[in-house]
This record gives sequence, C-alpha cells and structure tokens, in this order.
Amino acid sequence: MSRSYTFKITSEEAGQRLDEFLASRFGGMSRMRIASLLGRGAARVEPGPGLPGYRLAPGDRVEFTIDEPASSAMRPEPLPLEIIHEDDHILVIVKPPGMLVHPTKSVKSGTLANALTYHLNRAFYDDPASRGVLEAGDEAPGLTRPGLVHRLDRATSGLMVVAVTPRALSVLSRHFHRRLVEKRYLALVRGGGLGPAGVIQAPIGRDPGRRPQWGVMEGGKPSETRFRVLSEGPRATLVELEPVTGRTNQLRIHLAHAGHPIVGDELYGPGGGTRLCLHAWRLAFHHPAGGEWMEFISPLPRDIEEASE
Repeated sequence: MSRSYTFKITSEEAGQRLDEFLASRFGGMSRMRIASLLGRGAARVEPGPGLPGYRLAPGDRVEFTIDEPASSAMRPEPLPLEIIHEDDHILVIVKPPGMLVHPTKSVKSGTLANALTYHLNRAFYDDPASRGVLEAGDEAPGLTRPGLVHRLDRATSGLMVVAVTPRALSVLSRHFHRRLVEKRYLALVRGGGLGPAGVIQAPIGRDPGRRPQWGVMEGGKPSETRFRVLSEGPRATLVELEPVTGRTNQLRIHLAHAGHPIVGDELYGPGGGTRLCLHAWRLAFHHPAGGEWMEFISPLPRDIEEASE
C-alpha cells in the first residue's frame, strides 16, 4: 500500500529545494530516506521536475508518494517508553537522552521508532502465537506505524508528540509547519551574564566541508531563538528557550555562537563529562482530531539539576 500527499507551493515556501521542503513537512522522516524516495521517482512536481535540487516556485503542485510497506525497515522492539498521554490518535512521550528517534544507515535497533512500532502493535506481538513473527523480524499484518511528526537530537531528552493515524499525522505536520505548536526547552549553559531575556538571531547553514557541518554562516537561513534566564550560578546558567525557527541543531548552535554553549555539548562546546543538558520540557498543541488545546510538561531531569550544582 502507498500513500500520496499533495501540496501547493505558496509564495512563502517558494525558493526551497524540493528535498528541503519535504524534510520540513515530514519531520520524522530522515533526509536519507527522503533522498532515497526521490531517487526512485516518489515525487512529481507540476510544472517542474521532481528532482531533489529543484527550486520550488509559487503555484507548483507537489505530489509525494510513500510506499508504506517499504517505509518500515525497523524491527519492532519491546523497549521501555515513558508515555504521559495516549489516545486513539496520538501519543505524547518523554524521549530519554541517548536514543535516536528513527533508524539510520548504521543504527537499525534501539531507536524510538523501534519501541513505538512494538507498542502500537503490542496486542499482536504479545500474543504467544506471534512470537515467531517478532523473532524473525517479519512485519505484522496491518501494522500500525508511528507518525513521527518532529524529532529531537539523539542527545536531547524531552517531550514529543507521535501520530497514531494518517489523519493525525497530516494535521499535526500542518500545525508544525504553520508554527501553531508551542515548544519550550530548558538548557544549562556555560557561564553567566546573558541578561534576563533576549533574542539570538544568526543565519544557520550547512557546509559539508567542515565539522560540524551545520553552523552560523553567511548565506545561511534566517534563524531566531528567544531565551529567558531562570537562574544563574557561578559556573552555569539555566535558561528557557523558544526556537522561533526550526533549523538543524539551532539551539545548540545559537547558544555556542552567543558564547554560552550548552553544558555537555561535545559538538558545539567543550563537552565535559556529562550528557547534553538540553531538555524539551513543554509542548502544547491543538489535538488533531478534537481540536482542543493540550499542554504537557516534563520537569527538568535530575541529572541536569545535578550538573548545575
């Protein structure tokens, strides 16, 4: 079975590469998988070509088809999940630090997608008669797949909403794209003197020839992060962060650019004996089926509190 999505490009979306546009619309899908799908002709653009580097124009009609059976290469695994809300349409979970959201070319197990796929199909996999299917890594008939609307870095912990139905995935993806979802993070950053509140505005781009590839650079995309200082110690400051835009590694890049890298950041800071002290603590959105406003909070983890002491 395959599923097709159709988008009409607005003037605000024009100028993006096709692969970048699809990555922004399908936040839970890896760029590697999008590139693979485009290479197999999964996208059609009228009147332009469906090539990854095609620059979209206002009025372009994009049709993107996903082959559902091929979309689940991960093996369902009975991994622990911290679920704080579950209904017929969505799950809200707290991702632990160190867990990838979805499989990569080199990591096929132990990810959030592995755990969610098992959880959403546990009635089948918990049946003793089905154990052989799970052990063989085969796919259950009528498998329910998690709709990963957005993602967190492997090192980041915190709240995520997951779609259970195709309609919930479509609605939530649209809400994220239109910035109708409120996200707040807590971070422990090095040093003090940030001031009570402020805004960091610095363009973020990608340069494959440098490490890390993503960073502040001329010609990058406009990027904005708002911050509010919650407490300040002699060596570190606890801040609340609001990513106005959603660039790759934006919070980590912006804080390092401001001279206050996140404690434990091995990529953009000096690292130093602890995990990345970044936690998605608040998530609020309209329910994709009922429309009611929902707010969820995950308190600052104890290990980040201890890192500030």
